[in-house]
Amino acid sequence: MRKLLTILIVFGSLFASAQGTDQQLADYYYTKGDFVKAQEYYEKLFRQEPSRYIFLRYYECLLQNGDEKSAEKMLKKQVNQNPYDLEYQVMLGQLYEDQGDNDKAAKIYDEMIESLVGNANLIVNTYTSFRNRNKYDLALRTLERGRKLLKSEYPLNFQFAEIYSLQGNTGRMIDEYLDLLDRFPSYQLTIQTQLARRIDFTEDSDEEYTMLRQKLLERVQKHPNEVIYSEMLIWLLLQKQNFDAALVQVEALDKRENGEGNRVMELGKMALENKNFRVARKAFQYVMDLGEKNIYFFRAESAMLNTLFREATTNRNFTGEEINTTVAAYERAITRNGYGSRTAPLIIEQAHILAFYANRSAEATENLEKLLATNGLTDMQRAEAKMQLADILVLHGDIWQASLYYMQVQKDFEYEIIGQEAKFKNARIFYFDGEFDFAQSQLDVLKESTSRLIANDAMQLSLLITDNFGLDSNYQAMTWFANADLLLEQHRYNEAFALYDSIIVEFPYHSLGDEIELRKAQAMEKQGKWEEAVSYYQELLKYHEGDILADDALYGLAVIYQDHLHDNETALEYLRKLLFEHPGSLYSVEARKRLRNLRGDGQEELWEN
Repeated sequence: MRKLLTILIVFGSLFASAQGTDQQLADYYYTKGDFVKAQEYYEKLFRQEPSRYIFLRYYECLLQNGDEKSAEKMLKKQVNQNPYDLEYQVMLGQLYEDQGDNDKAAKIYDEMIESLVGNANLIVNTYTSFRNRNKYDLALRTLERGRKLLKSEYPLNFQFAEIYSLQGNTGRMIDEYLDLLDRFPSYQLTIQTQLARRIDFTEDSDEEYTMLRQKLLERVQKHPNEVIYSEMLIWLLLQKQNFDAALVQVEALDKRENGEGNRVMELGKMALENKNFRVARKAFQYVMDLGEKNIYFFRAESAMLNTLFREATTNRNFTGEEINTTVAAYERAITRNGYGSRTAPLIIEQAHILAFYANRSAEATENLEKLLATNGLTDMQRAEAKMQLADILVLHGDIWQASLYYMQVQKDFEYEIIGQEAKFKNARIFYFDGEFDFAQSQLDVLKESTSRLIANDAMQLSLLITDNFGLDSNYQAMTWFANADLLLEQHRYNEAFALYDSIIVEFPYHSLGDEIELRKAQAMEKQGKWEEAVSYYQELLKYHEGDILADDALYGLAVIYQDHLHDNETALEYLRKLLFEHPGSLYSVEARKRLRNLRGDGQEELWEN
């Protein structure tokens, strides 16, 4: 008995091995286009294992070899043996079509549709079989009969919308989705995702967008008490980043709901993140105008001040009067709410504006020291206040006192992002002072920072030291360069530029040449002198195109043209050049994000039907 069992196992293994070899040979000849040899193996395999995969390959070989009669006979047998596999019936109809016998094909298709009963799965499967073969008219007929059979039990809106989309009937597609929304408001996010997949909101032609907007407006008017259509309209406007029109709709919806400004706050935050400062300010002002007793008043006031802060630090096209007005707005909010945990972010932001834009560093320092003496602050708020205070001390040349604050934050938050930022800034203190070896030892650790921004900054400064420090002649040039960098931090631009120029005069062939062009460009950016920054970046590319900083220049140019000169075409050119010529650049990730944003294809498909 044991011997018989062993023999059976051996024969079974040999059979499986032979079958596997036949399968490999069949697939090989099929892929090579040798359908005659492939047919021999698939025929043998089909007798042993009549799987769907083997049949389809065998059937295709028969057709390729001109044996349509055998193909038809086999296919009819499959239809009889698998009555619920509708794909075989559609294949048989397609075979008759290919043979020119349209009447036979039509008879099969008609019978498939007429034999339908009120079973949603059967109807959807029949529809899918036709759709997969690009028989859109038959797929639509299937759905129309299915809707009559199922009535309101299963409306088939998703399937109707899909087939109308495939037929290019955008209007009917939109109607199906909105009709579904009438019945099932909970499908809102799903429908938004489907519309975003089927309508290209990035196209220059706004025909489909306009059609959807008009249909939503009609539904808003027809159902004034149904919030969902207003929400859909707001969502649609935001697809085109039409924040102005979206704000009008959100404000109207907020008044209708007595929402106290919550939706408007959210829209304001979205506008702020997209650097649409004007709409953000209007949104937050709307909430503030609801009165100080409104539950969102302080949040709106804080957001308004943060908008003013980010606008000033991003655009840098402010006047002295505008800065003073902004500082006064902060002062009113702080005075009204007092010093404490609640107002700590406002005090820190105001200190930055006072020191770096209003030339009132003493006042900024006093305010921060007063904040640090206040009870009730969180440890993180104290760390943020110390970081701002240290930055101001660097601005005024007290770099070693600044170093003490940076070290305190580094020690207290060693494994947090703010602690790593403090370590990087402290390493720069030693760099400014010419302690290059120690600075680099700190920077090497920071290359592994969990923050990509800090890791990139550390890597760049480390490379700068490595590439330009070592020989005796380099020490002098490098020391001057680090001193000039400190002058830039202190906004002493003329002195910094003079020191940079001295390096060029004394060491005309020094490798710091491209770094100097980069620093000058960045200095112009800090002052909001965009055209001058562009000029320096272009000089860097002209004379140092093959050097390591070429990608810095390309990315800097792209950002200026996109964010400040509002020339998206030129920005796209620089981004493409960066990604094509410098695929390993540290800016690659951000460059791709900007590229997708400019092209309008940044939306992720989060849902699969």
